[in-house]
Amino acid sequence: TILSMGIFVFCSISMMVTNKLAITAFPYESTLTALQMAVAVLLLLCSAFRSIHIGSLKDVLRWSMVAPFFAGMLLTNMLALKHCTLTLVIVCKTMSPIVTLMVESFYAKVQVNLQMVASLLIMLLGAVLYTRELKVEHLVGVRWLTVNVSFSVLTRLLQRRLLADNRIDISKSGCSLISNALGILPLILTAYLTGELEADAAPQKLTSLSNLDMFFIIVSCVVGLGINYTTIWCQSLISATSMLVLINANRFVVILIEAFLLHHQTSDHRPSATQLAGAMVTVLGGLALAAPQRDVKHGTRHDGRKEYQPAAPEEQSSQEILSV
Repeated sequence: TILSMGIFVFCSISMMVTNKLAITAFPYESTLTALQMAVAVLLLLCSAFRSIHIGSLKDVLRWSMVAPFFAGMLLTNMLALKHCTLTLVIVCKTMSPIVTLMVESFYAKVQVNLQMVASLLIMLLGAVLYTRELKVEHLVGVRWLTVNVSFSVLTRLLQRRLLADNRIDISKSGCSLISNALGILPLILTAYLTGELEADAAPQKLTSLSNLDMFFIIVSCVVGLGINYTTIWCQSLISATSMLVLINANRFVVILIEAFLLHHQTSDHRPSATQLAGAMVTVLGGLALAAPQRDVKHGTRHDGRKEYQPAAPEEQSSQEILSV
């Protein structure tokens, strides 16, 4: 158990940090994201071929609806990392359940309790503390974060809808393979339209990267698949509550790493004590919101009414959990 938790923590922190360092060294987000997805496809075919099950072409066509939203989620996440600090990304991503709650309220009867309201208020307080000293140039990144949260929510809701009644006869590794393989296509189109594929753009930049920068890019490509395996490994050994604590502990560590070790590479200034406190408060509020509700199992109350619960870690893909 300790070994699995240790490897999960290492992979999740590495993924968040190396993605930021990779997009800083190679500022061509569409090309970088497509490269990461291509590596994920190759690694899945090499390491998880036996576990890949696809029922029929009809199932592939149904699941293909997820691919553009999945690609959009990863691309906008990379754009957010390009224009924002890691801490700002974490603060905004932690608040994404607010958007999920509003969207789900349109098609599901949700019951909001006092604990949820208190948690949301704590998150908002922390966000205000952090953003009150935010520089104007980071507003571009905030816009991309807003778009990213929207893509994340749409991707999650579409995945849930397709998987809800066993409508899709595809294994989890098969779903991941299809999402990554088909998601590369819109990214190549985006790279072409934005001029990233021109000779003096991404291709030239790749040839001029330092060994350290190339290392960060390679690690960012590989560690994503490592997250897939270690997430499943951890979830099979520890409770959902422990998993939530572990994920949020990783976020605390990333915030501290950026504040004291990487601020000169990922930001133009070190965050103030107020901003650090605000970020920590937001993460704590997110942990309180995501914690399992008392006397609630699988989102159903004793009186039979539907009660809203944020998705547990095992209901989310590792990219959604840790793409921040």
